[in-house]
Amino acid sequence: MQTRALPQRPDVRLTTVGLGGAQAGNLGAARSDETVRETFETAWAAGVRYVDTAPHYGLGLSERRLGALLAERTRDDFVLSTKVGRLLVPSLQPDAEDLAEGFAVPATLRREWDLSRDGIRRSIEDSLERLGLDRIDIAFLHDPDERMDEAVAEAMPALIELREEGVLRAVGAGMNYSAPLTRFVRECDIDVVLCAGRYTLLDQSALADLMPAATERGVGVVIGGVYNSGLLAVDRPGADATFDYVRAPAERIERAHAIADVCERHGVTLPEAALAFVNAHPAVVSTVIGMRHVGDAEEAVARAAAEVPAELWDDLRSAGLIPADAPTS
Repeated sequence: MQTRALPQRPDVRLTTVGLGGAQAGNLGAARSDETVRETFETAWAAGVRYVDTAPHYGLGLSERRLGALLAERTRDDFVLSTKVGRLLVPSLQPDAEDLAEGFAVPATLRREWDLSRDGIRRSIEDSLERLGLDRIDIAFLHDPDERMDEAVAEAMPALIELREEGVLRAVGAGMNYSAPLTRFVRECDIDVVLCAGRYTLLDQSALADLMPAATERGVGVVIGGVYNSGLLAVDRPGADATFDYVRAPAERIERAHAIADVCERHGVTLPEAALAFVNAHPAVVSTVIGMRHVGDAEEAVARAAAEVPAELWDDLRSAGLIPADAPTS
């Protein structure tokens, strides 16, 4: 599988498809260790060598599961990212479930924000222990939406310090909105961002701020939420399709069908076009895809390898379905 290097850290090369770790943390439903293993091994056999996880995913379950699987591989053969900002501490309601956060796991722990230097260092130490690995390649500050000033002033400098000490190879932030990510790019010495849902075939809001800033500053962009949580994940979305984890508005569904009409004329599926579109941007180094089971892993790799003719993009531009200035080659 093709790899792309972080512009400022050329020794950190990510495969263009990455394995998203939320499902290994039981996002939405419980999954067995065997299902997680089979899914991981299918992705690995297909060439996926970038894995993204977080303490948030299943209260550490994703880190433990994926760390154990990665420990069976040669360490220099893969790139691993995890996230910081929230520590896992003993729960006040240990008999509860974590379903309020979307994960089907017992709530024996809870998340506690800590963006201090000590909190960031402890988060990395805790993740290394859960992962059982000797290093973390990339650390993302995870969704500090309501704490941006503290994140810029305290948390990110703490991550940069760990990078300079050699504990981390690259640092950045992972968020669902492009404006705060753009602030990190403009104000901090970061290497990479993870942008979820804001640069997709249906939402190109990051094209106005984040993507040009990242290009200018030499910051790599990892794309998450490439299917906008479901609407772009099938050839023809139904009326109950989701967009950003809630029921999709009718106008979003109509637009997805209009794009699908063009795709079908060129022998391309909507999900194939969704992946090809984001990967065509020169700032994008990888697309992280959630994989619930073996079929998802096989499908993701096949979609990423699909050939998409240039004429498809021309037709989408002519129909006003993608911006005229969106890179597609």
